[in-house]
Amino acid sequence: MLPAYINGLLEGHIKTLARCISLVENEAPGYEALLEQLPANPRTRVVGITGPPGAGKSTLVNALIGELLQQQKRVAIIAVDPSSPFNFGALLGDRIRMSQHFNNPDVFIRSMASRGALGGLSPKVIEVSDVICAAGFDYLFIETVGVGQSEVEIAGIADSTVVVVVPEAGDEIQTMKAGLMEIADVFVVNKADRDNADEFVKNLRLLAHSRQTAQWETPVVKTVATQHRGIHELIEALQQHQSQLQGSPVRKSILMAEKAYQLVQHRRMRDVNKRAMQEEIEGMLVSGGFNLYGYVKRF
Repeated sequence: MLPAYINGLLEGHIKTLARCISLVENEAPGYEALLEQLPANPRTRVVGITGPPGAGKSTLVNALIGELLQQQKRVAIIAVDPSSPFNFGALLGDRIRMSQHFNNPDVFIRSMASRGALGGLSPKVIEVSDVICAAGFDYLFIETVGVGQSEVEIAGIADSTVVVVVPEAGDEIQTMKAGLMEIADVFVVNKADRDNADEFVKNLRLLAHSRQTAQWETPVVKTVATQHRGIHELIEALQQHQSQLQGSPVRKSILMAEKAYQLVQHRRMRDVNKRAMQEEIEGMLVSGGFNLYGYVKRF
């Protein structure tokens, strides 16, 4: 069965891709062998889309899909949704904005629950993204839940990271600079038809200039995603970034080390079941005498 999965995956069969993702997500028997047989250097460009809630990330991704389809590209999206703390499922609300592309054969959309990950990503995103890359898509967009400054681990997974902000964030630049803003390969000021957008873009460009490197100065792209304005310019910025840094052994080693670190961390936490912990703690709270620090010491 495994060779059939691998062959179907490499040929880009969507049903096989969906089965392989389920295999990996559920850690079904044989999933590790599947991962070990994936191609080493897929051509897919992996782009992380992150930023604070309300910045319009899903609408931006929807506009990017439309533009890339016009360029005859195949596009995949992993949409990481917030988990309910009570049933651990994904809320899936943002997928409505991409509904017009659901039936397009050149688009693959997969929603994943964050499952309590503080960085905004599901622990399985690395593995699932590698499976999707093996299916031969031109672009893979990973849209994160937008939980704020802790949402920086996307920079260790994506080839390029897009940080989406809105003009109203102008007063927050100084506080964001040490966290979320540091990971941007491309800044996007979405909803740029609002008041004060030009002033905000000017300040953001000054910030980007102050942190430029010998290889890259982070561009600031103005978009109005609902009107598909600035989308072509954003794609050009992404292409320029990836061509500028393509083949860089330092950047590739950093990306691979970050992925390896997160996978090792997840494997070591594999036997810690959050739902079981909640049920156990509930019983201990009822009986009395629960101490948080004594409890975690057992692990």
